[in-house]
Amino acid sequence: EKDAGDFTESTFEAYGLGGASFIINVLSDNANRCTADVKSTVNKNGGKMAESGSVMFMYDLKGKVEVPTVIDEEELMMAAIDADVDDMELTEGEEEGTSIVYTDPKETGAMFEAIKAMGLEEGSKMSLSHVTKAPVECTEEDFEKNMAI
Repeated sequence: EKDAGDFTESTFEAYGLGGASFIINVLSDNANRCTADVKSTVNKNGGKMAESGSVMFMYDLKGKVEVPTVIDEEELMMAAIDADVDDMELTEGEEEGTSIVYTDPKETGAMFEAIKAMGLEEGSKMSLSHVTKAPVECTEEDFEKNMAI
């Protein structure tokens, strides 16, 4: 199509206030404008751009399945085994009464199928996520400022 643009994904790394680190994934049809916009936003909000690889090593890429209900761990484990998922981690979701299941990125689809087999497909979401290896505590004020980045 004549009006369709070529979109590319870019990844940026940055540091915020209080020792927080960021991985910023962007999809854009203009790499130069995208780079300028990300750098401007990070700098304007008190952050600092980081060299490639200086933040990424502090994170693991994991498959993430968000489920809008609390899941029984044993039932989930049985469903995961049936779906040939080797490794998974069940945690409480960010909102009360929800669950998050982390797994190997290659097994995310199989884990989502296991969730569906449990009858929990409605409202469930699947994605890839960078999960920190070393969480950082920062003040409430720094947190609010970091959220602007």
